[in-house]
Amino acid sequence: MSYIKKPVARHPSLKPNTLGLTLRDYEGAMSTLCAGCGHDSITAAIVRALYELDTPPHMLAKLSGIGCSSKTPTYFVSGSHGFNSAHGRMPAIATGASAANRELTYIGVSGDGDSLSIGLGQMVHAIRRNVKMLYVIENNGVYGLTKGQFSASADVGSKSKKGEANTQAPLDPVMLALDIGATFVARSFSGDKAQLVPILKAGLRHDGFALVDVISPCVTFNDHEGSTKSYKHTRKHQLPILEADFVPFAAEITADYPEGAAHSVKMHDGSMVRFRKVAADYDPTDRANVASYLREHQRAGEVPTGLLYLDESSEDMHRAAKTVKTPLTRLTHEELCPGNAALRKLQEAFR
Repeated sequence: MSYIKKPVARHPSLKPNTLGLTLRDYEGAMSTLCAGCGHDSITAAIVRALYELDTPPHMLAKLSGIGCSSKTPTYFVSGSHGFNSAHGRMPAIATGASAANRELTYIGVSGDGDSLSIGLGQMVHAIRRNVKMLYVIENNGVYGLTKGQFSASADVGSKSKKGEANTQAPLDPVMLALDIGATFVARSFSGDKAQLVPILKAGLRHDGFALVDVISPCVTFNDHEGSTKSYKHTRKHQLPILEADFVPFAAEITADYPEGAAHSVKMHDGSMVRFRKVAADYDPTDRANVASYLREHQRAGEVPTGLLYLDESSEDMHRAAKTVKTPLTRLTHEELCPGNAALRKLQEAFR
């Protein structure tokens, strides 16, 4: 995590929102991620979305697990609540926090390693319970903090830093979420801010679990066999005091293309990813047709982006569990613990 504060200077032309806060008031600490990392572009989109929604910082709770993606909450809205949990355990923490205080706005930031491997069961049950939160997966196909091993979202045939090809079929968080009943499913690209910001805003306003899978290129793992400046060569010929890679500067990848169109985007490693924005008349309310649409375009080698599925008729966790409208954090001890007589009456109802 970074604890380096950004300069407090504000340009006089910065426009305040209805709360009197500017865009700078929604920023956090200085990022320690690699230059050109797509995760920082996602941070900028989250900052923009919260600013435009006039979100009170003290009513926001941001949560994460472990990984490059899980550092992201440090970089936005420093005046909010925050919790960095164990690897893959963020959904359970978010569920408990939401159960205790339903008034807060919850944002969970995770990665493909954090959510699709050790945290897969945690994420699935947060979706099943329809916890009211925005759940952002920063998806780059590698374990960034542990030197770029394949993650569960790596495509078959994609090559690692060392040149080996992945042979295992990937887990697709969008298809998984659709199959198990998620009520808001979207996918975007970190370099397409014009599309990503509205999706994040819609997810924040959704009355339930909103999953947003964001393809976010990793710029670090591009050294090659034979390089004398590579991590492998340095470890072989020098006494290692700490493990470190040389991370060259890379420009942010952006894209701008119309609805209904397909567009190829060149990644830092030279590979091409073909994105397709859903058309203006696309129907995101038919789960079966959405799944069919995704499979059709994925077979064509395209990554559909946009708001893919939405169900506004579902009940969130609190309505399904018939909890009280007052947040538990504001109930008195007597209301939370009514005594033995009330407990016996409740137990009797189950006999």
